[in-house]
Amino acid sequence: MRQEDPVATAAPVETVAMRRAIELAARGLGHTSPNPVVGCVVLDAEGRTAGEGWHERAGGPHAEVHALRAAGDRARGGTAVVTLEPCNHTGRTGPCARALIDAGVARVVYAVSDPTPTATGGAATLAAAGVDVEGGLLADEAAAGNEAWLTSVLRGRPFVLWKYAASLDGRIAAADGTSRWISSPESRADVHRLRAAADAVIVGSGTARADDPQLGARISGLSDDEISQPLRVVVDSGATAVKAGARVLDGTAPTLIAVAEDADATHLDGLAPLLRLPRAADRRGLHIPALLQALHERDVRSVLLEGGPTLAGAFLAAQAVDKVVGYLAPVLLGAGPAAVGDAGITTIAQALRLDVTDTARLGPDLRITATPLRPALHEEN
Repeated sequence: MRQEDPVATAAPVETVAMRRAIELAARGLGHTSPNPVVGCVVLDAEGRTAGEGWHERAGGPHAEVHALRAAGDRARGGTAVVTLEPCNHTGRTGPCARALIDAGVARVVYAVSDPTPTATGGAATLAAAGVDVEGGLLADEAAAGNEAWLTSVLRGRPFVLWKYAASLDGRIAAADGTSRWISSPESRADVHRLRAAADAVIVGSGTARADDPQLGARISGLSDDEISQPLRVVVDSGATAVKAGARVLDGTAPTLIAVAEDADATHLDGLAPLLRLPRAADRRGLHIPALLQALHERDVRSVLLEGGPTLAGAFLAAQAVDKVVGYLAPVLLGAGPAAVGDAGITTIAQALRLDVTDTARLGPDLRITATPLRPALHEEN
């Protein structure tokens, strides 16, 4: 994806509008996949907010259309501030570049250019129609809000967020295997927020056996109809962990069981759809790139990896972790399984270095968010 030059000509009111557009875009998280989240603010000719909108659901009107409808005639001669380059193609909705031109907008300021081959070119179309176009305003912030979709487009696989909860000394369970509850109710509620924003939640066979997780999303104050439930994926290479009556088969959300191509899974017939995949080279699990490719083909654009340590190590070894969220509880266990297993790192020089992007207190716990040190998504070619 091309890198945009900083917008030297952006007026202060446009920067304020872009921050608002980024906030609006976030309202679509969990509802727009496989499309991006996008926010738009339309300013009238005097620089006053005339309309706002965001992409609310896949297949529905885009952010620009909502904002233009709200602005009405006040959009003519005004400025549209949008988090993603207006699209230039007709899919389930029409091209937003054409909608902006028809509305008489005089200027368009966007944050991140669209890397999708079928949708890019909106900026050029606008410019050809005489619209003043600037790109790159608050690109880092806008790209961070759209990290799942951008990752899926640029890297051809779902965005992977690895979440774990551990004691202060890095243990996810005590020596006897007990783990409920290391983290606080506040941290567990936050995990449900992550689930609701993800297209899929993945656990390994060890977690499926030990915890019998349900993996659905529950958010206080929201009804079931207001929450998008993720696809529940159990990576069970030997087809031995999931049995009839498992909570992950309760029907509240779709479930997919990933097993090895040579596994005997006849006992799973009728329980849930199976995904057969090649084994990893070491034969100890499934081939992670193949798993992610299969999920991507099912329109999964974001994955929440919940466990356990063996699967987390496999994802790290495959360089398939894009963000880490760790919930550290003020507890010391001294023994028990670590948060991550073998990731193929044998010396400190091979360590995966992370950039801590956020820290927050959740009840007694500390939540740390970090990302691998890579080029920013909007700077990738």
